[in-house]
Amino acid sequence: MNLTPDLSRPLRAQHRGFTLLEIMLVVMIIALLATIAIVNMGGVFDTAGDATARAQIQNLNVALLSYRSKAGNYPTVDQGLKALTVRPTTEPLPRAWTSILDTLPKDPWGKDYIYEMPGRHHPESYDLYSAGPNRMPGDVDDIGNWDPTAK
Repeated sequence: MNLTPDLSRPLRAQHRGFTLLEIMLVVMIIALLATIAIVNMGGVFDTAGDATARAQIQNLNVALLSYRSKAGNYPTVDQGLKALTVRPTTEPLPRAWTSILDTLPKDPWGKDYIYEMPGRHHPESYDLYSAGPNRMPGDVDDIGNWDPTAK
């Protein structure tokens, strides 16, 4: 076993690359770091969904105020949020009407926003909310216009 380097060949020619073991070790380290990063970012996606829902609720609140200023009242439950995109045909008919939104947004979890008139939280006006990540209305993860963090 000769441990002395062959000085007649250039240094690059003596080392032909990485061994399979070295490559596998690097791949495993990268996979481990990627897994840690993904696990730590899971909460970021939940926060982003909540923030998106709050922003859309605020936009819908403004659209409903605009509807009320033209129509003289908020839409009924039967008319719903659709009254922001299509002229209502049921009573009470709006005094004046223009389309306020082209389309109604879905919440970040793909469901329609829920409009209740009168509201449970705002009996004098309306409640507007998303059923939240679990898509079940009426529980603790709902995000609505009664939530002080939604303003």
